[in-house]
Amino acid sequence: MRPMLRLALPVVIEQLMIMMVTWTDHYLTAQHLETPHLAAINLMAYVLWVLPSIFAAIGVGATALVSRFFGAGEYERAKYVTNQAITIALMLLTVITTVAWMYPRELIDIMQLPQAATDAGAQYFKIIIPVFPFAIMHMIGNACLRGAGDIMSGFITMVIVNIINVICSLCLVTGWGPFPELGWEGIAIGTAIGYAVGGSIIIAFLIRGRFNLKLHLSKMKPDPKMISRILRIGIPGGIDMLTVVCFQMWFLAIVNSMGDVAAAAHGTAIRIEALAYLPGHAFAMAATTMVGQFLGAGMPARASRSTWLACLWGGLVMSLAGIIFYFTADSITGIFAGEKTAEAVGMAAPLIRIVSVSMPSLALVIIMTGALRGAGDTIFPLIFSFIGLLFVRIPLAYYLCWEEISLPLSDIVIQGKGLGVHGAWYAMVVDIVLRSLMVLGRFLHGGWKHIKV
Repeated sequence: MRPMLRLALPVVIEQLMIMMVTWTDHYLTAQHLETPHLAAINLMAYVLWVLPSIFAAIGVGATALVSRFFGAGEYERAKYVTNQAITIALMLLTVITTVAWMYPRELIDIMQLPQAATDAGAQYFKIIIPVFPFAIMHMIGNACLRGAGDIMSGFITMVIVNIINVICSLCLVTGWGPFPELGWEGIAIGTAIGYAVGGSIIIAFLIRGRFNLKLHLSKMKPDPKMISRILRIGIPGGIDMLTVVCFQMWFLAIVNSMGDVAAAAHGTAIRIEALAYLPGHAFAMAATTMVGQFLGAGMPARASRSTWLACLWGGLVMSLAGIIFYFTADSITGIFAGEKTAEAVGMAAPLIRIVSVSMPSLALVIIMTGALRGAGDTIFPLIFSFIGLLFVRIPLAYYLCWEEISLPLSDIVIQGKGLGVHGAWYAMVVDIVLRSLMVLGRFLHGGWKHIKV
């Protein structure tokens, strides 16, 4: 229990601070700008989730290997994995950042927002692209440190980053004191400054050395054998994360097709719902590290027990959050209501109530998936995500949201339920419950205890 809480509690606080930044951006947008900007800020949250997910394969593989090597006491090999993970990230960054810089508008257009919201999203994206490499260095470096059991580096970094981000965004949006009043651009600039600071701090930690992990130029020369090993473990997990994000973007496009108000309501509800994710993600990270280290030390029974404890505590907190959401949804969403965004924010309360009933299932999905990744068992979570999103959430969202669905390449028209954005959230709950049963079945099967990394 003690090592699990030592790993989880700083992550809860770290994630809470990340959430406060997104809430601050959302609040400033709702209070000082208009509905198209509110729809755009929600879209950018998804976009800034998609791009890092491309690098998730590196982070998943690095965490699994570093934790195994630490559990076995092989610290030099853990250090070598860290250096190679940073090398892979730098090589991939060259390609991704170039593409994003060349086609920023095209990437935003995919999401089918109305013109005003699309313009705002493209403007935001152009400001973020130059500092995107810092965000990835933060992500990969932190993944390696977590595998070694170092949660405090990420925690300290996010405390600093979030304070800077909130202050910069608040001052630049409102024009407080000597700062210029930049409005929408101010929110993007605040986020960009936060990315730059976060990446710089994590790389500085690794250059100086933390938990036996240290960057050396001699160890960063590409090693095809180690790169292959990292990616062999990480690619299924990375594809899993990327699959989730891409289908979430598809899901968002369905919501966006119903207009700015529906998109803004959806985004507001997502940001509030994210509060319940915090303990789930924190205990998932703890389970990832502990499962990897216990398996590396040859103690699969303790790996299993740590996962059940993480599910118990994370599930209890998330279930409590669901109860609070159900009974206080109107009060919580009212925080974000501005003069020009009240209609959109008011639509978010019923969405919060819909998803509140799925919190125990969501806890299982998040925490047990983290445990399986810590064991290097990344293929089954990928399969479960694919089944739940492609064959349940997306088709069910079309059926429940729209009044009519025209099948492509045919004249067939299916009558839908026409529930609007509420239908999308009903579809999300069904998907979450189904995936929780699948991931629970895989964990009980026990095959993850025998994965070779």
